[in-house]
Amino acid sequence: MSFELGPGECVAVMGTSGAGKTLLLRLLADLDPGEGRVALGGVDRNSMGPSKWRRRVMFVPAVSAWWAPTAAEHFTDGTRAESAALCRELRLPADIMDRPVGRLSTGEKQRLALIRAIVERPEMLLLDEPTSGLDPDAALAVETYLAGLAKGGAGMLFVTHDLGQAWRMASRVYQLKGGSLHPA
Repeated sequence: MSFELGPGECVAVMGTSGAGKTLLLRLLADLDPGEGRVALGGVDRNSMGPSKWRRRVMFVPAVSAWWAPTAAEHFTDGTRAESAALCRELRLPADIMDRPVGRLSTGEKQRLALIRAIVERPEMLLLDEPTSGLDPDAALAVETYLAGLAKGGAGMLFVTHDLGQAWRMASRVYQLKGGSLHPA
């Protein structure tokens, strides 16, 4: 498959469960082995180390990993103030950072994982169903914030099963079928 995604552009990928949407994101993030060429701003992914690539092209999975007892421990000192502001914007409780991760809802973890990526300022976000566990108000807050990021120049490729969301957020929508992308 072949496609381009420019700065500030948001592209949606849809498809049936098991079609390979998450695998596509993982391949682009260099988390799984694959063949082909991937570049950002004309710079080939293979010309830089994986950690440098993943700082520029950040994958936010549908189910995120948490390795410390509280949410705050997943953020650096330099990003905590911005993270707190984003928590308010994405409809999270004021004390969310001090709560045990094990007691957070799926939707709370999902938004915190998104915030964890955003504060690192990647050039490209790869989002796997970024609003699947959210109520309509929280989903709208996330969509609105992501639209603002795109206007600021961040590129986004996101997977969704919500056709309405795909057309609200994306400039292009693709269906993944048989290992190929097809315009929706």
